[in-house]
Amino acid sequence: MKSINKLIIVLLFTPIVTMSGQNSVMHQPTDSMNLSSVLNEVIKNYPSILKAEKELDASDAKIGLANSAYFPDINITSSYAHLGPVSSITIPNMGTFQLFPGDNYSAALNINQSIYDFGKTAKNVAFEKQSKDLTKLAVEQIKQGLSQRVVGVYYSIVFLQDAIKIKDDELATLNEHLRYVQKKAETGSATQYEILTTKVRISSIENQKTDILTSLQVLQSQMNSLIGKPQDNKVLVKKDLNVSEIIAPADSLFAYAFDHRDEMKMARQKTEMAKTRYQMVGTQNNPALNFFANGGLKNGYLPDLSALTPNYTVGVGLKIPIFDANRTKYNKLQVKANMEGNDQDTELAKRTIVNEVVESRANALAALKKVSQSELQLQQSQDAYSLAETNFEAGAITNLDLLESYTAVAETKLELLKTKIDYTVSILKLKIAVGEQIY
Repeated sequence: MKSINKLIIVLLFTPIVTMSGQNSVMHQPTDSMNLSSVLNEVIKNYPSILKAEKELDASDAKIGLANSAYFPDINITSSYAHLGPVSSITIPNMGTFQLFPGDNYSAALNINQSIYDFGKTAKNVAFEKQSKDLTKLAVEQIKQGLSQRVVGVYYSIVFLQDAIKIKDDELATLNEHLRYVQKKAETGSATQYEILTTKVRISSIENQKTDILTSLQVLQSQMNSLIGKPQDNKVLVKKDLNVSEIIAPADSLFAYAFDHRDEMKMARQKTEMAKTRYQMVGTQNNPALNFFANGGLKNGYLPDLSALTPNYTVGVGLKIPIFDANRTKYNKLQVKANMEGNDQDTELAKRTIVNEVVESRANALAALKKVSQSELQLQQSQDAYSLAETNFEAGAITNLDLLESYTAVAETKLELLKTKIDYTVSILKLKIAVGEQIY
């Protein structure tokens, strides 16, 4: 007889979910949730996603900072300085004159504006915008990975919820058989062995149910953590199972995945950023033409050295780099190396995607085949149990033989449920593998 624990372990390792803890008092059941509502709740509230989305705000700030080079730099400066000794000149019959004042005052408004920098600012802005696009893709990748985790927890809860119902049905039937056998024993028609064997089966099923309840409590706690609910909230989920879907050929899935997987989009974005970075390095030695102006008040002008006199300066400046100690050369070499590394990352991402698509597709096809086989097995086990009931009533088999037949029906129900869940999870994993959003 297949063990329910084995079925639970196989299911929960798709993906792996750690189980521990004991059953405790919980809140009263709330309305059951479907997969879509759970995913929406997680995507809306999970801390790692909210944190990643804050990076988008930082990216906007970086874009604004890069754009600031287009605007003038305006400031006000003022100063006071006392100088000594003060130079003076003496002219006969005219007196002694100071060449400059001892106390110097000045205040000025200064304006510096870049007129043309030959593409430096434009490349910086383009690079920061591409960086923001990469951050958006990283956020989507986190959402997709978290969705896959939610799927595993969700369908593990689906399985355990139904497993408890099946075990309750088994216990009800076994207890009914125990009462029947005890009555037969009173008349001498049944042995103590049949009574003890039935009690052992009841105890075994109760232990299995305890394990299921413990596992369910742990998974509900994990689900509460994902959706941001209190840990003692009792999560109920709907049996949201996939119907049979047409699975496309592998080549079509590969092509779709290469266009839609976040890893491929990020690899392409990194390549574009590397190209922009290379162009940015190339513009570092471009000339820069600037306008400058300042005006204000200061003393020290003849004929009255102490009077604050309006003054101004207006002009343009041209900076032409001649030699930068080979910094541009080596920066370009570094960027080229990064671009070649990005090419290898892209190739690695393609190979990983191919493996994931092949695995998910094979699992989905195998699971679909198992669903058909399990449905046939359930029908056969139910027919066998009906025959067993008829033979038992005719006295052709013992009570224990009848229980064995009933247990086979219960185990087959669990196996069918598991195969249906495996198929649903495999389809969702295939969608994730080709880059389709499930949230």
